[in-house]
Amino acid sequence: MNGNAADFVDAAPWPALLVHPDERIVAANERALAFLGAGIVGRHFITILRQPVLLEAIEGCLADGKKRTCEYLTNDGRQDVTYKVSVGAVALEHQRGVFVCFEDVTAFEQVGQMRRDFVANVSHELRTPLTALIGFIETLKGPAKNDETARARFLDIMDDESKRMNRLVGDLLSLSRVEAQERVRPTEVMYPADLIRTAAHSLNALAKKAGVQLETDLPEETVSMVGDRDQLRQVLNNLAENAIKYSGAGSTVTLALTGPKYEPRLRAQAVRLSVLDTGQGIEPHHVPRLTERFYRVDSHRSREMGGTGLGLAIVKHIINRHRGRLKVASVRGQGSCFTVILPVA
Repeated sequence: MNGNAADFVDAAPWPALLVHPDERIVAANERALAFLGAGIVGRHFITILRQPVLLEAIEGCLADGKKRTCEYLTNDGRQDVTYKVSVGAVALEHQRGVFVCFEDVTAFEQVGQMRRDFVANVSHELRTPLTALIGFIETLKGPAKNDETARARFLDIMDDESKRMNRLVGDLLSLSRVEAQERVRPTEVMYPADLIRTAAHSLNALAKKAGVQLETDLPEETVSMVGDRDQLRQVLNNLAENAIKYSGAGSTVTLALTGPKYEPRLRAQAVRLSVLDTGQGIEPHHVPRLTERFYRVDSHRSREMGGTGLGLAIVKHIINRHRGRLKVASVRGQGSCFTVILPVA
């Protein structure tokens, strides 16, 4: 290899080191020193890189000069980290040395895991109603063929299960559309107070049925903003419907609008759309995960209420498209407040 070994390794954009033909580490860049330790230069590579698959790759490259790749797994104190390690031969003092480079692929691994989890969750959510439908169809074609009472009861259950699948498919399609539009800024001028009035009117029957008092709190002055009217209506309806369903009879749900005013978190003038309820509240450990796909605070109750577990994930993506923020505050036994902070321009 021509030139200084340390300069060669320093040019690498990722943690990198050079192994001498005598199997000692002769050079390492700053990223590698921070990653593997400050005292690694001069030591045998086996004492530093202890994972067998990587040791075999380096030993093999020293022996035959062929390139190899492998994974190196570690933990940075906060999460598991996966590196793709490239091992290649270099000429070093007229002998064969090995250049080792570590590329952090943790984000790609996490995306892959998210996709696998998503497919598994969708499959699970669809399997339950499908299994029920298949079972009831078989029963109606067989033992309950002439049982009118059983037929009526089974058909009601089948109707519920098919509607549940339809809601899930609808939410999946909605999530897909929202994700596709997430990087496209809305341009429509709209009035958030109108959204609140429309939501309160459309959800009034649901609130009465649940024994919930539905109220609005709107400013006297007219407030306008740039946004996608249909998507923000979906956000408000989702949050308000959740509040009505889960706060319980005798509680109050308030849809409020405040602003515009300067929001430090957005570094812009913004309005706040808030949905407050006086229900049971949410345990603190649930709050950070509420917008995860298929995450439910109470899985059984959510399914009974017709929830798919995707509503707040859709809300999150819509808010992201509007460059906004979702703030959740909840005290167990005192209620919850979901606040959507949206820039006005």
